Amino acid sequence: MTVDHAPPDISPVSGKFSSSPPSSRTSPPSVDLEPVVPVATSGLRLGSVPRWVRRTIGPLLLLALWQVFSATGVLHPDVLASPGTIARAGADLVADGTLPSAMGVSLRRVAVGLLLGGVIGTALALVSGLSRLGEDLVDASVQMLRTVPWVGLIPLFIIWLGIGEAPKVALIALGVAFHLYLNVYAGIRGVDSQLIEAGQSLGLGRWGLIRHVVLPGALPGAMTGLRYSLATAWLALVFGESINADAGIGFLMNQAREFFRTDVIVVCLVVYAFLGLTADVIVRILERLLLQWRPTFTGQ
Repeated sequence: MTVDHAPPDISPVSGKFSSSPPSSRTSPPSVDLEPVVPVATSGLRLGSVPRWVRRTIGPLLLLALWQVFSATGVLHPDVLASPGTIARAGADLVADGTLPSAMGVSLRRVAVGLLLGGVIGTALALVSGLSRLGEDLVDASVQMLRTVPWVGLIPLFIIWLGIGEAPKVALIALGVAFHLYLNVYAGIRGVDSQLIEAGQSLGLGRWGLIRHVVLPGALPGAMTGLRYSLATAWLALVFGESINADAGIGFLMNQAREFFRTDVIVVCLVVYAFLGLTADVIVRILERLLLQWRPTFTGQ
């Protein structure tokens, strides 16, 4: 007598051999899958805080530390006035009109110097960047003058232009022109040659290439140069207003130095910082408007 044996089967769950007949098998238990949810961090996450709040945390902490040192006597008033004293001095200068008048004079000097220096620097960069002949005639001279400390030219400016407004404006224009020249020139020469070839294949002439390819490609460099130029303009203003000035923020600083008014000096420095920050914000807005075609990394 022969006995029929059922062939061994492999369980689909365990992968092991099973000798039990199909009718006697038990179905594997069902497994319920649950989604994995990350555990939320307790408290307020720093990433959820508005960006403008995060950007003010550092200055506010520094201001609080400054106030604590002043209140405990670590910082003597003759060395550095407390934030409260500086705030009162600034309010007094605004109330009597001294600070707004000084800001108006300084802003006018910066605007005129920035305009002159921007026109000169951009024009030289276009001549040097768009033409090999222009580069041979212009670039070497500009690079040579760029290495000369422009602050050291103050005595010559006084001899040439006197002690009025002209040397102050000329000093600002000189510092601005070099930054714009270098960045605009680098932007022009940094344009991709394949874009030039594509423009030529589309039938663009020389001026068409300059207008539609070269100048847009050099615009990011020009914006960078403008940002550096604005920072240099405020720095040059500080030196320029030390030349026999009778008005302006630098004049207030020199006057406060003679009377050891550290509170007025810090007020003027805060005004310089505020004006510089405002200028940087303006440049950022211009970049967003003029460089919308350029995708950039903004951080994570």
